[in-house]
Amino acid sequence: MKVSEILQVKGNILFTVTPDTPIVDAVNAMEEKDIGSLVVMEYGDLVGMLTFREVIKAIHQNKGSLGSGLVRKHMDDAPLTVTPDTEVNEVRRMMLEKHSRYLPVMNARTLLGVISFYDVARAVLEAQSFENKMLKAYIRDWPVEENEE
Repeated sequence: MKVSEILQVKGNILFTVTPDTPIVDAVNAMEEKDIGSLVVMEYGDLVGMLTFREVIKAIHQNKGSLGSGLVRKHMDDAPLTVTPDTEVNEVRRMMLEKHSRYLPVMNARTLLGVISFYDVARAVLEAQSFENKMLKAYIRDWPVEENEE
């Protein structure tokens, strides 16, 4: 299974901010839309990611307050990315090794979407469930040989 298949199921709704967005506005958008990440875009290019991990770090740095800084100050400015052709097993490995819960999907310099750990887990579970059903159907329809009766 490839990342492109996950994006097809997930859809193409994408939420972005600029690096000059106040962090408070970005967090409000994350809460309103019930999302765990925002892609940070500047002049049409991906320049970072803001996830709840960076938000928690900002709160910690400000001794319990979010502060009045900009997204630029708190974003991950070198997020891992994947392509539509990346295999899901590779995505799982990347997410586990780097503790990344969200990965932007890029086709050259074009942002196609973001996949989450949840999206990957759901896709793998659905694929395994389908495979399981096919195997059970195959076993159920197994031909009986004459000498087995």
